Amino acid sequence: MKLTIASRNPKSTKFPITLELEGTPETIKVQDVALAIEKKFPKYYPDRQRLTDLDKKALDVDKTLAEAGVVDGPQIGWRTVFLIEYGGPLLIHPIFYYASKLFYGADFQHSPMQTTVYYMCMAHFLKRELETLFVHRFSHGTMPFLNVFKNSGHYWLLSGINLAYWVYGPWFAAGKAASVRSDVWLYGSVAVWAWAELSNLATHITLRNLRPAGTRRRAIPFGYGFDLISCPNYFFETIGWTVVCFLSTSWSAWLFNIVATGQMYVWAVKKHKNYKKEFKDYPRNRKAMFPFIA
Repeated sequence: MKLTIASRNPKSTKFPITLELEGTPETIKVQDVALAIEKKFPKYYPDRQRLTDLDKKALDVDKTLAEAGVVDGPQIGWRTVFLIEYGGPLLIHPIFYYASKLFYGADFQHSPMQTTVYYMCMAHFLKRELETLFVHRFSHGTMPFLNVFKNSGHYWLLSGINLAYWVYGPWFAAGKAASVRSDVWLYGSVAVWAWAELSNLATHITLRNLRPAGTRRRAIPFGYGFDLISCPNYFFETIGWTVVCFLSTSWSAWLFNIVATGQMYVWAVKKHKNYKKEFKDYPRNRKAMFPFIA
């Protein structure tokens, strides 16, 4: 199998290198990789090496590559993965919204609440697609192709089919008591949601500006949102979806939001710990995702 080894130093002139090893991830050990590097660069004998995964966690030399999380097979770029993930809801929501008779057996007029939530969801995922194309810079190059199905399931099923089916149904149609929203409720929700979305975009731009194109440089983020928490992008994302929950009052929106927030909190805690470990001068007053809480 072919294995690419990159250096943590973006200015390295020797790395990345590509090694060709006989065997599979199940038979090749991390120690074998270290010996192959030594063969190519004799001065880098195994005791002088520190092999890590993309999260900079040291690999156990006695484990196989498979045990260390290295897999063989077709790869797909992370940018493409995100485009596929967010593209699902962009296709699914219009189908449920405009083809009501196909799914609910009858035509009906959507309520102002349903129309507002529809445009919120479409704008959110369109924003995510544009950020993927023009804002985000990815430290990880590729991932196993089959993982795209697992990653997309969350968006295509929970924020796609599940959310669209239950929010755009006849039980929330115009004239139904369950769909009635006061102007304060409706327009107030839009205002808070728009603030959360724009705040999320601002934090993404801050993170982009920390990493020059073509590098994996890491630095401490400062500025709007980052003074209190390490991952304000996740915090603002949660606020945006919580607004959708209160506006729609649908259990499907709450289900997606709870699952998404839980996953983002796990990521936030991991990133927060990595920041503190990597940067000795990292601000001590910051929490991971929720200001003053955690």
